[in-house]
Amino acid sequence: MPIRIINYSLLMFKIIPLLLMTSSLALAQTKPSDDNIKNDIRYNLNNSGSHYVKVTFTNQTWLRLNDNNPGTTVLSDPQNQTFDIGLRRTRMQLFGQVTDRIFFYTQFGMNNFNKISAFPAYNISGTSSNRKVAAFFHDALGEYEVYRKGTSFVRFGGGLTIVNGLSRFSQPGIGSIMTMDVPVFAQATVDQTDIFSRKLAVYSRGQIGKFNYRLGIADPFPVETSGGTPVALGGNSVFAQKKHKKQIDGLLIYNFFDTEDNTTPGYMTGTYLGKRKVLNLEAGFISQKNATWRREATDTIYSSMNLWSVAAYADMPLNHAKGTAISAYVGYFYTDYGKGYLRYNNSMNPATGTNQPIAGVGGTHGNAYPMFGTGSVVYAQAGYKLKDALLGSQGTLMPFVSLQRADYDRLTDAMNLYNIGINWLIKGHNGKLTLNYENRPIYNSSSVPNKLAKDGRKGAWILQYQIAI
Repeated sequence: MPIRIINYSLLMFKIIPLLLMTSSLALAQTKPSDDNIKNDIRYNLNNSGSHYVKVTFTNQTWLRLNDNNPGTTVLSDPQNQTFDIGLRRTRMQLFGQVTDRIFFYTQFGMNNFNKISAFPAYNISGTSSNRKVAAFFHDALGEYEVYRKGTSFVRFGGGLTIVNGLSRFSQPGIGSIMTMDVPVFAQATVDQTDIFSRKLAVYSRGQIGKFNYRLGIADPFPVETSGGTPVALGGNSVFAQKKHKKQIDGLLIYNFFDTEDNTTPGYMTGTYLGKRKVLNLEAGFISQKNATWRREATDTIYSSMNLWSVAAYADMPLNHAKGTAISAYVGYFYTDYGKGYLRYNNSMNPATGTNQPIAGVGGTHGNAYPMFGTGSVVYAQAGYKLKDALLGSQGTLMPFVSLQRADYDRLTDAMNLYNIGINWLIKGHNGKLTLNYENRPIYNSSSVPNKLAKDGRKGAWILQYQIAI
């Protein structure tokens, strides 16, 4: 099996450079194309274009070779390794500025669609599977601007939204991600008490001088409606099925240089590819009373969910003439879900079960790892955009790395997740090819009661093709 993995890895490394070399040799003497200079689809509602309606589309296709966790099964068949093709995200947005003060935003689409997406294990009703997975509204909201002076503004809004307080990566603009994927742990309650990180909420957001803020109150969904069977009440904290409370969140960002794009609510750019000079410090939080519960002897104990983070983000050009740029982020996250909380997860799991379950946790098959837990996380990423037109009219390259280090209470060893990859920016974020290698830890039961110990590592190769309009 190790020989197969090495052969696949070498094949990946041979194919991508060959494609890049072919494009570079054939087009090195050509100038960047002037085609498609119009980058958006919009209908102006007034002569100046300040009132408009805009449509966007994004599709991310994944080809992935994954070394599965021990005991993994796919439709009951043991599988040490899987190759799958899937749609990580397919989204459409419709939004616009209706008047000087009225703004609306909607987003429709689906996520994590591969051959086993509709497997009955993910169907709370237990009925037959249906591969025609329904798309859904991710966002539907309206905003009203109460103040505007220069670049400063204050808006109030409400509806189904991803606007929240924890961090920039808790509300990521997925079309401009620098790494292969966002650090999903920052979307703290994803698909537990929300709809793919969206909640029904009212909020205010704005830019006051150098400060950008958002402050909101959300009404989380009951965990019983998450699409899976809720985890039974036991000795470790899980999301509670009673005494639901509202969620309060806030995020404050200080912009040292340029302010960021504030057009759409919530969604924060991954990288501007050197188009802006951004250096930010941020601090955010999410708090909810009685969010989780656990059993101690015969008593049911409720715990508040208290999450906060501090971070720095830099994204700026290095050489304007050449178009080189850097992008970097480092953040510390304090994650208190209640005593003993731990949840496995990963993007678009290629497997359906395991014949080697681990006591005290579920969903350990496929590519999953301990993504969420009570404890703390340090996350960092960095990338370097090479000069424009490095490959002629076929764009340029941007290599990147990321690290997620989680010290969760129920792990005897810290969870270190590594990613290294390269973007082929054919037309910026509008058309790009990304090759990424992810390396994750494997855990098993330990001699320490109620804790997991590290038991090796596994990896995955992912090739993504993104088209965004």
